[in-house]
Amino acid sequence: MKMIMKKQFLALICSIVLLCGMILGVTKDVKAAEDLLKCVDGSYLTMDNESSGSTISGVERGKHLMDGDSIVRSAGTGKITAYGATTANHSVDYVGVIVHVDRYNPLAGNWSQVTSWTAEAHNTYFVSSTKTLTVERGFYYRVRCDHFAGNNVEFPYDSSASFTDGIWIG
Repeated sequence: MKMIMKKQFLALICSIVLLCGMILGVTKDVKAAEDLLKCVDGSYLTMDNESSGSTISGVERGKHLMDGDSIVRSAGTGKITAYGATTANHSVDYVGVIVHVDRYNPLAGNWSQVTSWTAEAHNTYFVSSTKTLTVERGFYYRVRCDHFAGNNVEFPYDSSASFTDGIWIG
C-alpha cells in the first residue's frame, strides 16, 4: 500500500512540475509574440539572426546619392556585426556613411544609441564600413545609417537614411 501511495505521490509531483514548465514556456512564447508585434520608430522587434534596410527606392535623394544600406547580424554569443554603405550615382568629391548601433530599451519603450562611427571617401562613388561589436545580451539591436554624397562646390551634400529591424541577442 505504501509503495502505491509513493508512486501516486511521485506521479503527482511530476505532473505539477510538467504543468509549471508548460505554463512558463507558454508565458515566454506569449512575451516573445508580443515583442514581435512591436514596431518602434519604424523597426520591428524580431527573432531573426540578421536584418537589412535600404534607402527608400523612388524617393528623391538629389543628383549624386544613389542609395544606402544598413545591416545588423548576429555574430555569435553576445556579438553583432554592423554594416553601412553609401553609393553615389557617379564619382563625387565626398561620399560618407555614419553607422549608428541602437539598443531597444524595453522600460522606456524606445531605441538608444550604443555607439556610432563614420566612414568617408573622396573622389569615388562608394564607401562602406563593418564592425563586429560585443554587446550586452538580452536586448534587441538595430543599425541605422546616415548616407551622404556630393561635390565640395555644392554644399550641402545629398543625404538619406536607412535602418534595420531589431534582432534579439540572447
